[in-house]
Order: sequence, then C-alpha cells, then structure tokens
Amino acid sequence: MPHIIIEYSANLADLTDTDALMAAVHAAALDDGLPALYGLRTRAVPRDHYRIADGDPSYGFVCLTARIGPGREPEMVQRFLNRLIDTVDAVLAPLQPDHPVAISAEVQLIDPALRINRNHIRTHLAQSDS
Repeated sequence: MPHIIIEYSANLADLTDTDALMAAVHAAALDDGLPALYGLRTRAVPRDHYRIADGDPSYGFVCLTARIGPGREPEMVQRFLNRLIDTVDAVLAPLQPDHPVAISAEVQLIDPALRINRNHIRTHLAQSDS
C-alpha cells in the first residue's frame, strides 16, 4: 500500500501530459520509501463535470488522495504527503501563469479491520527475484 488517487479537472488533459503526472507521483512515492513496490497503486481520474471558483474555464484542479495503512510515524506520513504535493506542483508549474491550478493532497488511514487485501503481485515479485 498505499493507493494514490489523482482526480483532475478534464481541461488539464489538453494542457499537460496527465500520464506523465501520474508517473511522476508514482515515482515520487517509491523514492520516498514509505510504500513497498508490490503494494503501490496509482491511478488518475479526470473529472468532466466541475466548477472552480468563479467558473473561469482556464482554472484547473488536482486532488490527490493517498490511502495508507496505519502504524507509521506522523513525521514519515507528513514527509510522504509533502513529497507528493511538491511533485504535483512541480509538474504543473508551467501551467500556473495562464491556467492556474488548485492543488490539494490528503492522506487517509485505512482501518485494517474493515479491509481485505489479496495481493498476488507480492508473490509474483518474490518468485521473480529468486
């Protein structure tokens, strides 16, 4: 784990490479060291229906949510969150002068009692290493 969900206003797809944004966030998460490779899942979802501030169509948004398991030190979680939002900010920086983007990021802790996980990727990766 974690699961990283990147929601973004659909107008950003015309202005930037959203696959590259997702790849950059995924790489930043791995570089941080908080998630294990086999547990990291990153996905991006455009939102076609949205309204931002006064409705100016040049505005965009990115809302990043990282869902992680409990048990990590608060400083580690904060560092991870900062790394993710800084990555989004850096990727979108060229847009900001003409197409301002509102960026938010949040970590949500997953209650292990309310989650079932069957990760066959972990087994596959372990077998590939031997």
